[in-house]
Amino acid sequence: MKLEREHLVHLYALMVRTRKFDILMCDGIKEGKLVSFFHSGQGEEAISAGSSAFAVREDDYLYPHHRSHGIGWHMAQGVSPLYWVAQHYGTVLPEKPPGPTLEERGIFGRSGTIGGMFVLAAGWGLAAQKNGREQICVCLFGDGASGRGTLHEAMNFAAVRKLPIVWVCENNGFGQWMPITDAYAREDIADLAAGYDMPGVVVDGQDVLAVHEAVYAASERARKGDGPSLVECKTFRLGPHNEGGPDVSHADLRSKERIESWRQRDPILLFREKLLKQGAITDADVARIDSEADAEVAAADEYCTNAPKPVVDGVSASELDQRLHAG
Repeated sequence: MKLEREHLVHLYALMVRTRKFDILMCDGIKEGKLVSFFHSGQGEEAISAGSSAFAVREDDYLYPHHRSHGIGWHMAQGVSPLYWVAQHYGTVLPEKPPGPTLEERGIFGRSGTIGGMFVLAAGWGLAAQKNGREQICVCLFGDGASGRGTLHEAMNFAAVRKLPIVWVCENNGFGQWMPITDAYAREDIADLAAGYDMPGVVVDGQDVLAVHEAVYAASERARKGDGPSLVECKTFRLGPHNEGGPDVSHADLRSKERIESWRQRDPILLFREKLLKQGAITDADVARIDSEADAEVAAADEYCTNAPKPVVDGVSASELDQRLHAG
């Protein structure tokens, strides 16, 4: 798919919005606003934007990765971020937020266990094939999940049945606190593809256009009935595995020098510089996109901070929380 200027600007704005909502959650953890944990995805925004904005149709199936808890993929499919913020704040949504629901865009939540995404995606891929509408399923997973047996079961099943699935590995080098180099014998997870007779490619996960091109090509292959593909995106998370948790490799702090070297390859800054150099955007466009994203985040934060808490069986969420902490 040839990306025109409006597509490029959309990708950039999506990455900026994803980063700003991620920051909102990280701040919310510190301020006590969240009723959940949070796995920040700062530094990996090119993958959510590139893998879904123009490669996934409205009627496709999509399994987002747990980095940033899926916000980039949600917004790429036109889903209001109010759903996402309200879920983390534990507040009640308006009766019908603007835009489609997650379910209307083929996003049906996530598995509670690492590795559960593979079998779910295999089922959705089978459904897409039976529907006969050239639908696909795009399934994101982290490098840590590559060691689960469900990966091999699902990939083999998908390859045998030629299911229209695009497997996308978001390889940030760590499965929680375990370096992938200590958990996987080869350099590239994409090498697993050969065992199931499907294409496997490695791309720079900091380059949103490289991610888009690889995932779009794999999606077109799947729509034609040629079966699944595996795209590995090399990236790096700039923060700890979960916000507020230790930022370690095994029991040692992660290298500040390595983190800083990857910070110099921030995907948003890299794409901004490319677009400015090409003349696709101006400094005024950058300022406008930042301002609009800030306003969107502030509005979602204000609504969900002041929205009522849900009441279940006559007990409010805040009262239940007090009872639990009281023992």
